Amino acid sequence: MFSQRLMLYVQDVWNNFDVLSISLFITGLCCRMFSWSFNMGHGILCMDYMVFTLRLIHIFAIHRQLGPKIIILGKMIKDAFFLFFLVVWLSAYGVANQALLYQYDSTGKYWDIDCTDNLTLINEGKEPCRDTSHNWLVVILLVIFLLVTNILLVNLLIATFSYTFSKVQECSDTYWKFQQYNLIVEYHSRPTLKIITVHLPFIIAVQLKGRDANKLVKWETLQKENILALENKKTKRDRLKRITAK
Repeated sequence: MFSQRLMLYVQDVWNNFDVLSISLFITGLCCRMFSWSFNMGHGILCMDYMVFTLRLIHIFAIHRQLGPKIIILGKMIKDAFFLFFLVVWLSAYGVANQALLYQYDSTGKYWDIDCTDNLTLINEGKEPCRDTSHNWLVVILLVIFLLVTNILLVNLLIATFSYTFSKVQECSDTYWKFQQYNLIVEYHSRPTLKIITVHLPFIIAVQLKGRDANKLVKWETLQKENILALENKKTKRDRLKRITAK
């Protein structure tokens, strides 16, 4: 039972925001208590402020126009995982381009001196020699890379975003009503008192539940006795009719 409730809690994105914000706040507060981690705590608390502020987006779910936009934003973030294709193409082109342009050995100081006049960069190892023998191949790879990324992948990503927007926009009223219902149910299920006194309603509910249970048992017993009495009267009446009929 607890595992099911935990899974339902984790499946909500806003609950994950709450857990992350509280965890960052506790971590940042603990870091600010020590001198060696004081600056680290400052950075963590700044990130925590961003998470707390982004949590306010959930408030707009009650709005008819802005509520469906939250759904669109979430679906577009899922569609953005398509950019991993772009990362693959970028890594393939970048590594090949770098290897074709710069072929050098860190131990060959003579070639480093022969390729540049900046002795400071040479001594620091930041100015490698550039190989010009594969310039034609680099240009071809650049054309292929721009063709695939700028024309195919980017346009495909834009088309995916447009499709997601149109699909959600068609049922925007349904999405908004569903969001409004979930928000009302969420706030209705929360306790009305503060966190310090949040246990009081549960104690009162347990006490009232025990009293109601006793009342329910007494009522069921009384109803059972009444039903049995009516059955006995009905049986006696039927028996009397049979005797008079004979």
